[in-house]
Amino acid sequence: MGSTSSADLAFEYELRAQGCRYIAGIDEAGRGPLAGPVLAAAVILPLDRDDLAGALAGVNDSKQLTAGRRERLFDVICRTAVAVGVGAGSHAQIDAEGVRPATHAAMRRAVAALATPPTHLLIDYEPLPEIGLPFTAIKFGDARSLSIAAASIVAKVLRDRLMCELHELYPQYGFDAHKGYDTARHRAALCEFGPCPIHRRRFKTVYRLDQLSIWGTRKVDREDSSCRAR
Repeated sequence: MGSTSSADLAFEYELRAQGCRYIAGIDEAGRGPLAGPVLAAAVILPLDRDDLAGALAGVNDSKQLTAGRRERLFDVICRTAVAVGVGAGSHAQIDAEGVRPATHAAMRRAVAALATPPTHLLIDYEPLPEIGLPFTAIKFGDARSLSIAAASIVAKVLRDRLMCELHELYPQYGFDAHKGYDTARHRAALCEFGPCPIHRRRFKTVYRLDQLSIWGTRKVDREDSSCRAR
């Protein structure tokens, strides 16, 4: 999971000292799941607020937080931020182009959705040369930069909410529980029902389990251990 230290504003303040006024942190959620979109968020924080770190106390890498804590901090971030932008790369784009290009597209859309244009971007790990703006890619950035950590929470909360909405359309897969990630329950549902319209057929797990499912569950049980004990 990388660093577990608390995110701070060191990167942001260094860039502000260099003359950058609006610095957007960018992160994504949902690169790894077998279904649904990848979602990116961009967050510009008000660096002129002396109490900013205190106002955002607890904001950190979304993976380090419980779902309930993320929800509470999501509201704090949206109230505090200068601007928040969100962009998506659909399951169809992931199938057509691959997850990395779809993630880059989602990030570009998130930046374009910002009401205040940024002058510099802080991105969690992923270089984005095609964005046309100065940027810094930071390894474990969601645990080191408060702007990126805020973006990671926004992206994660909104994607989780979307997957819960999609659960209402496709309840047999349990998207409300695993949010499309590769779990035993999700694999069992794929074995039984095959993929639904939002599954990423480019992903080998989805393709393989779809191929196995057409032969019926008895043959699947013999050939693939992930389809057993349903």
